[in-house]
Amino acid sequence: MHGIEPLNKQDSPDSNREDGRATLILTLTLCNVSKTELSKAAKVFEMFETQIHHFETRRAKKPKNAADYFDIFIECEVHSADVSILITSLKRVTEDVKTSREEKVPWFPRKIQDLDRCHHLITKYDPSLDHGHPVSFVSPLFDFFKHKTSVEKFLGDPLPCIEYTARETATWREVYRKLRSLYPTHACTQYLDAFQQLEKHCGYQEDNIPQLQDVSRFLKERTGFQLRPAAGLLSARDFLASLAFRVFQSTQYIRHFSSPMHSPEPDCCHELLGHVPMLADKEFAQFSQDIGLASLGSSEAEIEKLATLYWFTVEFGLCKQNGLIKAYGAGLLSSYGELTYALSNKPEYKPFDPEVTAVHPYQDQAFQPVYFVAENLEDAKAKLQNYAMKIKKPFSLHYDPFTSSVEVMNTPQKVKRALCQMKEELKNLCLALENLS
Repeated sequence: MHGIEPLNKQDSPDSNREDGRATLILTLTLCNVSKTELSKAAKVFEMFETQIHHFETRRAKKPKNAADYFDIFIECEVHSADVSILITSLKRVTEDVKTSREEKVPWFPRKIQDLDRCHHLITKYDPSLDHGHPVSFVSPLFDFFKHKTSVEKFLGDPLPCIEYTARETATWREVYRKLRSLYPTHACTQYLDAFQQLEKHCGYQEDNIPQLQDVSRFLKERTGFQLRPAAGLLSARDFLASLAFRVFQSTQYIRHFSSPMHSPEPDCCHELLGHVPMLADKEFAQFSQDIGLASLGSSEAEIEKLATLYWFTVEFGLCKQNGLIKAYGAGLLSSYGELTYALSNKPEYKPFDPEVTAVHPYQDQAFQPVYFVAENLEDAKAKLQNYAMKIKKPFSLHYDPFTSSVEVMNTPQKVKRALCQMKEELKNLCLALENLS
């Protein structure tokens, strides 16, 4: 499995496959199999290079309009890393998808290099969007959109340097100027401290869009996080998995000039002004990594909850500081309209409780009606870690910062080895404290 240590056989039905491929038995329900649904499903299988071993159709057992519905039984083989996104993609083009394979432990990356296999993009199509906008599904500017992305194939390759146009720089200038005027009164102190350093060291200014390479180098020195170019929205599982290894998937294109204060998809204004300053804070960097580590090997239901937690914290989180409520979420700190709205008397505030937050419905087409307020970032981190410990998995994980890898803690020997390392570190810290006193 390309250098990945396999799970125990009882942990995964496909653990005995040395080539990293999974066998699935699927039942797809299609409405009128002679029309377009079958071809759409076939394209999904083709996209994931699925090997089909058995294909069989029969009329579906539905009480109404049974003649219009067909069940298709498929035995197929696909790469283990693609299982969940294959099923998700099939659900979008069929009436129903059932699988007899209950995947107890979905594939997850064990080393930072494995993130090269976590690149499933989600295409969002909103018919209400202006079709001239570069993030619109049918946009004639889509080639331009891809060009500005310049996705690197492998982690560790040099980050591409983008030559932004005068119009793009003007869009950045307008966003930067308006948001910067709000930060002193609306942003948390961790954000303000980092933003000042970014202006000093990374070329953050009105007339310059910072390059990912410079920003990534800055983050690496501060908190160990690094940026990686992404073509757009990744699947929740892949995006969260990257955070586990302190890798942040970042876009490089900039929003359309006709709407400088809003972007329906993440762009470099959102990444550089919203996310980067907070990722430069050690406490928040750990919080972000903890969400990522919790996602590794989690079920689809748990991934959905963790993605919702991410939404209400990393994207739209508020916290208390000196008796006032301040913003730390990137979705707020990169949106002039929502930042002013979130700290007005219009929305509802609720205390941050991961159990409640993880199942709260969120709004991605308008301002949030409800925001969750943390007592402070340290308290939010502690609550998240407690929540993550309750996620049921047949193993525990230990992250090794020296090798940027995770080890599955599925034997007493592995746990003891990790404990010995921690004891050694604690001993060194105690000696350092003694020397100081």
